[in-house]
Amino acid sequence: MRHLREPTYWEEQTMTIMMRAARLHAVNEPMRVEQVAKPVASGTDVVVEVKACGMVPNLANVLNNWETWYPHQPLPTKPAIFGLDPAGIVHQVGNQVVAIKPGDRVYVNPLRSCGACHACVSGHQAKCEYFTFNGYFGFNRNSLEIYKRYPEGGFAQFMCAPQNSIIKIPDNMTFPQAARMGYLGTSYSAIKKFGIPTGKSLIINGATGTLGVGATLFALAMGVSTIYAVARGKPLLERLKQLAPNRVQIFSNQVGKVADWVRSQTNGLGADFMLDCLGAVADVNAMKDAMMGVRRGGRIVNIGGTGSDMLFNTKWWMDNSMELIGSAWLSTAEGMEIAEMVRSGTIDLSVLEARTYPLEQINEAINGVASGDGGFTNYVLEP
Repeated sequence: MRHLREPTYWEEQTMTIMMRAARLHAVNEPMRVEQVAKPVASGTDVVVEVKACGMVPNLANVLNNWETWYPHQPLPTKPAIFGLDPAGIVHQVGNQVVAIKPGDRVYVNPLRSCGACHACVSGHQAKCEYFTFNGYFGFNRNSLEIYKRYPEGGFAQFMCAPQNSIIKIPDNMTFPQAARMGYLGTSYSAIKKFGIPTGKSLIINGATGTLGVGATLFALAMGVSTIYAVARGKPLLERLKQLAPNRVQIFSNQVGKVADWVRSQTNGLGADFMLDCLGAVADVNAMKDAMMGVRRGGRIVNIGGTGSDMLFNTKWWMDNSMELIGSAWLSTAEGMEIAEMVRSGTIDLSVLEARTYPLEQINEAINGVASGDGGFTNYVLEP
């Protein structure tokens, strides 16, 4: 029998090899699975063979409505390969890559930036003027330059990424679990912004969604003493409470005011912190209600992306020394911290379940994202 070998690095530099990828040609159209050129690593770039890519709960809105809702935040040039949360095996490295090698199991952080400005070199890529979610959307017109350089998202067999986006994952972290790293990391990064949360109390608004469940796991692991978990449905709230029955208190915002409930649990003082995880189309008044349950000098971090203007009393904000912080995604360094927490057993991801789809079922997967058990289910494409 004749054995076929993989092309060498230098052979791949001079020949075009094809791969399968799901591409969007126009909004409000299904994606098409097509043959496209496989990327080749050079310089400080890495090519990863994608084993799993997370399906963003908000993906259908991005594909169908984003250009109308947020025209200042561009999508990649079409036909485009989306896929925000990829994990896989390093296939090839550029000739300037030192610490990463073929065969490494990795998560690819989709956060892209220019890499050379003060924000980037000081570890604050999200503040860069070229800040972009690869395989998803950009934050201003500069993102189009990033998409020219890194056109592949994770809905493909292979993708190219800069070495500073690569996070090695431990053997006890599955690829479907790693394909949730972006959303887990968004919650983890936000909790870090509270400072030292040990022994403090925290409202998680939208607690049963993808961000909220991850936030609950990390808040418990990082020593938050009491979590006030707020959402609509009771069954998922009850499931969340079982993670730590003595530390997780639950409340449905369908039965009353969140602020009144939290203050009734805290001798009228309110919680130390609040994390808002409500989604883009959520009622902004639900966020405002929960904010009013935070005590004087408290800190509020928003990661959910509720897309409406909010009116609240700015004098209340001043008089009570409140802090309101926006937080988007995670840094590669924070991803490395999460990987170590999983390796050591500090955090247990076994409570999460993955619903997987092959690449050919990309459109069914996009339409089925809301059919699971809230934030306990993540949706994964396996190219």
